[in-house]
Amino acid sequence: MSILVLVMIIFAYLLGSISSAVLICRVCRLPDPRLQGSKNPGATNVLRVGGKGAAIAVLLCDILKGMIPVWLSYFFGITPLMLGFIGVAACLGHIYPIFFHFKGGKGVATAVGTMAPIGFDLTGMVMMTWLVTFLLSRYSSLAAVVTSLLAPFYTWMIKPQYTIPVAMLSCLIIFRHYSNIKRLIEGNEPKIKSKKASQSNSK
Repeated sequence: MSILVLVMIIFAYLLGSISSAVLICRVCRLPDPRLQGSKNPGATNVLRVGGKGAAIAVLLCDILKGMIPVWLSYFFGITPLMLGFIGVAACLGHIYPIFFHFKGGKGVATAVGTMAPIGFDLTGMVMMTWLVTFLLSRYSSLAAVVTSLLAPFYTWMIKPQYTIPVAMLSCLIIFRHYSNIKRLIEGNEPKIKSKKASQSNSK
């Protein structure tokens, strides 16, 4: 492993450790997402506690946390396998942030960001899979798991040399969703209801 790769791994982890959800909620004077809803500092929980605007801002920032270090590394000519380690480092920063007592989110949006340098076609397929699964099920966690399972296959079809790095990211995301998978099997995982459904239930 070269010095450049080591520096990029550290940079990716530190950038990933910046909790977009916590910072944006503070700026917008919203409740701390670590103390509300699912207590997960990610875009989905910010949607619950703060609405669409804050959630979109968190989503974009989390994607950039993965995209920036991997894209820089790509232009530096770092090999695909090492790009995978850099992407994993960004996701580990999001999941176990050093700046926030190692208590972070699930890493889904950051993982999507790390895949963006591979190609926007892959990114589009991944995001569309998540969106379709979510709209059909209303389970954010199920959408993340299904997308993680299919992402290596999509990569193999488009740029097979990146299949192993994407598979590494997918394994990390599925591992992080272990508790969600258990709740899905038991039927205890909460759905994200649409605004219309929430209003009709409250009447």
